[in-house]
Amino acid sequence: MIDFIRELASAAGKLAAEGRRTLSEAEIHTKRSSADLVTAVDRRVEEFICAEIRRRHPGHGIFGEETGRSGDPAEYCWIIDPIDGTTSFVHGFPYYSVSIALQYRGRTVAGAVCAPELGELFHAEAGKGAFLNGGRLRVSATGELSRALLATGFGCVRARMRPDNFDYLPEITRRVQDIRRCGSAALDLCNVAAGRFDGYWEFALQSYDIAAGVLILEEAGGRVTDIGGGGDWPANGFIATNGAIHPALLGCFPEKRSQPRRSSR
Repeated sequence: MIDFIRELASAAGKLAAEGRRTLSEAEIHTKRSSADLVTAVDRRVEEFICAEIRRRHPGHGIFGEETGRSGDPAEYCWIIDPIDGTTSFVHGFPYYSVSIALQYRGRTVAGAVCAPELGELFHAEAGKGAFLNGGRLRVSATGELSRALLATGFGCVRARMRPDNFDYLPEITRRVQDIRRCGSAALDLCNVAAGRFDGYWEFALQSYDIAAGVLILEEAGGRVTDIGGGGDWPANGFIATNGAIHPALLGCFPEKRSQPRRSSR
């Protein structure tokens, strides 16, 4: 199964990269707002992935960002983000990815994230470790927040949802070594798994953004919780770290928050 997932993610990544080279303005559209982009390539890549899954595993369910849920309820369900980082994709910034995860009875058991422009393919299988281009991954050993490089995102700001990441950004920025914002949750998680980032947090994420990345991070020794340190993620915020800085990063979110809601502004 993991070989199929790796091959599928790689083929989908190549299809996305080819689509980027020929992308036209007519293929770029918006969804909920002018900042929420989708392209004909997103849909084409998702259709390709779904077709391959149905051909190989016709009895499995599928949940894709662009097409929603399809197939009868099943023990196995595929979670797909055809292009995570569509804004980067549209602007020619290479930090985007294809994310594919397989869940069994609600638990992610395998996943892959392909960054075609970067030449990187991450994958993991539950209980068997995480890998980048065949090499085993391990999270960083950074133990102090003041020495940590973190990643984040602002999907909640674009969606006008609360809590707003801007409420926390100034204080966290003061307490860490630096912060990066690159635009693909799936890749951010993989980079925590690879030890390039020490942690990542965000709000207003969906399961297709993070399903594969969470497995890859956890198999590399990382930790994931909501902002209160519990398991209600991503609904109650999302924190992913190397484990060592997790308590200190949780301390930057002193109040346990309810599920994000739409802002009145």
